[in-house]
Amino acid sequence: MSTRVVLVNEDGQPTGTAEKLRAHSEGWLHRALSVFVFDAKGRLLLQQRNREKYHSGGLWSNTCCSHPYPDEPPEVAARRRLREEMGFACALTPLFHFTYRASVGDGLTEHEYDHVFVGHV
Repeated sequence: MSTRVVLVNEDGQPTGTAEKLRAHSEGWLHRALSVFVFDAKGRLLLQQRNREKYHSGGLWSNTCCSHPYPDEPPEVAARRRLREEMGFACALTPLFHFTYRASVGDGLTEHEYDHVFVGHV
C-alpha cells in the first residue's frame, strides 16, 4: 500500500490527498512535520537519513521529520514518528509552521507546509 500525504492550500487547509512520491514528483504543497529534540545541555539530537530513502539518503537531518497520515493531527503524527524513528518519546511543543519549496534531486521537490515541534530529553 502506498503512503498518502495531505495536500493543503497556502493557509494549511486540506484540499485532498495524494500518493507521497507523486506529491514530491509534481511539487504539490502538502502537510509535513519536523521535530527538534534537545538535551539538558542544549545539544540537538540529529539523525542520519537511511541511505535507501527515495531522496536525500545518507544526509544528516533534524531529530525526526515526516508526514501526518490523512485525518491524523500533526501533533499526534509528530509523537508517533518520534517513537517509530528514534525509539523514544518526550513531550513536544508546537512552535510554528512555515511553507518551503526545495528541489531535492532526481526531479523531486519538497513543497511542504511544515509543522515544527520541539522537545527536551
